[in-house]
Amino acid sequence: MAVPKSKQSKSRTNKRFANYKATAATLVECPHCHELAQAHTVCKNCGYYDGKEVVTQTEESK
Repeated sequence: MAVPKSKQSKSRTNKRFANYKATAATLVECPHCHELAQAHTVCKNCGYYDGKEVVTQTEESK
């Protein structure tokens, strides 16, 4: 049975999992306000998700 002679370092071990590319978030059009929003999340512009208001928007006073 093969047995390693010495312990593998953390940096050497972590090199195996380092080959990935970060991708941009998927943007879809919000069916309520027609703004671009991240998929499967609450729209930051109107506060709707799946046709229901989840977050109530307050008007900002100046």
